[in-house]
Amino acid sequence: MRWERKAVDDPKTLVSTDWLAAHLKDPDLRILDASYFLPGVDRDAKAEYDAAHIPGARFFDIDEISDQRSDLPHMAPPVEKFMSRMRAMGVGDGHQVVVYDSQGLFSAARVWWLFRLMGQNDVAVLDGGLPKWQAEGREIEDMPPMVRDRHMTVRRQNQLVKDVTQVSAASKLGDYDIIDARAANRFRGEAAEPRPGLRSGHIPGSRNVPFTTLLNDDKTMKTPDEMRAVFEAAGVSLSKPVITTCGSGVTAAVLSLALEIIGKRDHSLYDGSWAEWGAFPTVPVATGDA
Repeated sequence: MRWERKAVDDPKTLVSTDWLAAHLKDPDLRILDASYFLPGVDRDAKAEYDAAHIPGARFFDIDEISDQRSDLPHMAPPVEKFMSRMRAMGVGDGHQVVVYDSQGLFSAARVWWLFRLMGQNDVAVLDGGLPKWQAEGREIEDMPPMVRDRHMTVRRQNQLVKDVTQVSAASKLGDYDIIDARAANRFRGEAAEPRPGLRSGHIPGSRNVPFTTLLNDDKTMKTPDEMRAVFEAAGVSLSKPVITTCGSGVTAAVLSLALEIIGKRDHSLYDGSWAEWGAFPTVPVATGDA
């Protein structure tokens, strides 16, 4: 079975810098800077946003707009918190949202997935992100946008997220393709995790598709056919429903976005990802290749 999907300019998945430039003044467009850096990276996403962002962009703080009752990093927030934060940012019903990040494509897909989880479908990732926008000499600013409250209706789509119990069952039964977005040396258990105290390795039965293998050199996404070939080369059948995972649920969303673009709809994201699995003493860990 083959799925066909346009690679760019789909306002529900992925749009180009040309598309965003053409729609920049649309009254119902809302742009979000979702830049985020892993622990140990000496960069401040909010400070960088304050210094330079795409005109009109609001800063989406992945760590703050999360479930802070959890010990795990940036878990999906409760519906009420998401609604209140979006209202305060002036993002709501009837808006077309475009999300970007400062690494090209790293954390923006996480916010795309979060909007999808909350039942919001008019949201796309900017292909190539801020680096491509700036490389093309397009306008940036350092002024915060004018914000007006906007109500958002949220209908949480529980089928888009999995917990450790569900992923453990899927690992044992083999009824899902579990795909891990981390680098190959982390997946094989050869490299230490960036978060201390975690075991090394991967979920038994999972396949490794490092999120970077879905990107071109300029951090734009590959074509649908190329991405499909990457999944298939990693041993992903695409005939089963898919669970995406990574270190802490951020780059797993790049896999989710890629799956959506190639027309694979039955995918969900393991929100706890390796930050949970690697710390959970009662679940097994595999090493080496899948």
